[in-house]
Amino acid sequence: MARELNEVGIVGLGTAGAAIAEVFARAGLSVTAVEVDDEAAARGRAAIERSVAAGEADDAALGRIRYSTSLEDLSGAELVIEAVPERLALKAEIFAQLDKIVGPDAILATNTSSLSVTELAVGTGRPSKVLGLHFANAVPTATLVQVARTAVTDPSVVEDAVALVERVGKVAVTVGDEPGFITDALLFGYLNHAVSMFENGYASREDIDAAMRFGCGLPMGPLQVLDLIGVDTAYDVLDSLHAVSGKRLHAPSPVLKQMRTAGLLGRKSGRGFYTYAEAGSAEVVADAATPTPGGAAEGARPVQSVGVVGSGTMATGIIEVVAKAGYDVTFIARSDEKVAGVEKALAKSLDKQVERGRLEQSVRDEVLGRVTGASSVEALSDVDLVVEAVIESLPVKEALFADLGRIAKPGAVLATTTSSLPVIKCAQASGRPADVVGMHFFNPATVMKLVEVVSTVSTAPDVAATVHAVTAKIKKTAVSCSDRAGFIVNALLFPYLNDAVSMLAAHYAPAGDIDTAVKAGLGYPMGPFELLDVVGNDVSLAIEQELHAEFRDPALAPAPLLEHVVTAGYLGRKTGRGFHDYSRR
Repeated sequence: MARELNEVGIVGLGTAGAAIAEVFARAGLSVTAVEVDDEAAARGRAAIERSVAAGEADDAALGRIRYSTSLEDLSGAELVIEAVPERLALKAEIFAQLDKIVGPDAILATNTSSLSVTELAVGTGRPSKVLGLHFANAVPTATLVQVARTAVTDPSVVEDAVALVERVGKVAVTVGDEPGFITDALLFGYLNHAVSMFENGYASREDIDAAMRFGCGLPMGPLQVLDLIGVDTAYDVLDSLHAVSGKRLHAPSPVLKQMRTAGLLGRKSGRGFYTYAEAGSAEVVADAATPTPGGAAEGARPVQSVGVVGSGTMATGIIEVVAKAGYDVTFIARSDEKVAGVEKALAKSLDKQVERGRLEQSVRDEVLGRVTGASSVEALSDVDLVVEAVIESLPVKEALFADLGRIAKPGAVLATTTSSLPVIKCAQASGRPADVVGMHFFNPATVMKLVEVVSTVSTAPDVAATVHAVTAKIKKTAVSCSDRAGFIVNALLFPYLNDAVSMLAAHYAPAGDIDTAVKAGLGYPMGPFELLDVVGNDVSLAIEQELHAEFRDPALAPAPLLEHVVTAGYLGRKTGRGFHDYSRR
């Protein structure tokens, strides 16, 4: 049975340490907070008082915290958590001193996010009583605490720590002492990848961030997250992770070092990837890199009619959103039966919206009145924009674009919704490559707000501008990128998912715990294994293979476990089993 710990010590009252002290005090524990000098202690105390005053807790929490500049005052603590800067030598020195001060049964914990807990433990005389307690960022509101055990941590110590974490209202996930634990190992690799994408000029900061917010439902874009965390902090974490893991994924992108040297640290300095109203402000202000509103649509070709090729869920969704925006739509299906199926699905979707009070009956009738179905692509000879949404088969798409290039009127824009195939292949097949562009909708098209506008080396500027203009009219967010595997979203998302599979294979934690850690610690709507099972593990594997083939980076090679899961037929929700079992749900 777990001990009930009531006397807690905190070493370091920076952002994390002060917040941890507040969390324990709010929960009724007695806290002794130690800083290096009176000035630092006063800053920490002021931060806690401001936070408590802004929250719902009464002032009694403040009375449970004692402040000190001497580690000796921690002699009666049952648990001490160090939350000093991420420097191994500094943390090791503190642990060595605490080992001599606290009682023999006291637990020593580190809030490190990237350093080895084992190295800290073996430097003490009580390695079995040392573990990691990594509180997720925004400690007062974030729910996750990763309890990191070493190979020699006593199970009873882990049990005591988990009980304490749950007692103060947090979610405890137990992990092994691996680089970055769960959240940082996944988060910082993804952030570093986004920085490389920005550094290489593949997409703008705004488009990278918008892509991940609207394409994946993440609370913030990766460059926004870096500005919040601090560029210097991110660099240090990545550097520490790389020192332990040796993975290229964790080698800090050069621009991070340059920004740190230049003092462009993010919100706290007033400028990072974005510029802020002042140091410490969250208000983004325009700077020289800020795009002109509507600028991407300048020079667009006029569009009054749209053609859609396809009869699946994606095609039907595109037909609906385009027709709702006031465009006349001609859609093409392979047979009269398929045409009738699309018309039935479209009417059913609109009828549901009428029933739920989201759409007027008259509007429903107007939308259906703008839509015409046909079974021959010849019917597209006079439309201004054609959007292809057929099966993800390159030969099928190439054959279709060859027909479209012949049939479509001069000046018509030809767009493909492909998510993984080279747009340039479709462009070349059309015989009019300047008119071809990628227009990647996200599924379901009626709900998801993002469209990736993908230009090839041959795409005319006014063609990309046309798709931007249409995307704005259908009330979606367009982001620009060039034609390479994964575009923005998949190029950032699937390596992160692949890293999660590798993490599972390395026994960091069970799939359910990794999902819980990501949702509770990072605020993501779904954990990586939940998402893989929704997407389909076979689809995910195919995308990983495309990324690996394009970039030839060993780090992008599909995790062997993902290949094994697919081979076994565990494809996700559609088969009843993937990384999770849905047969009993």
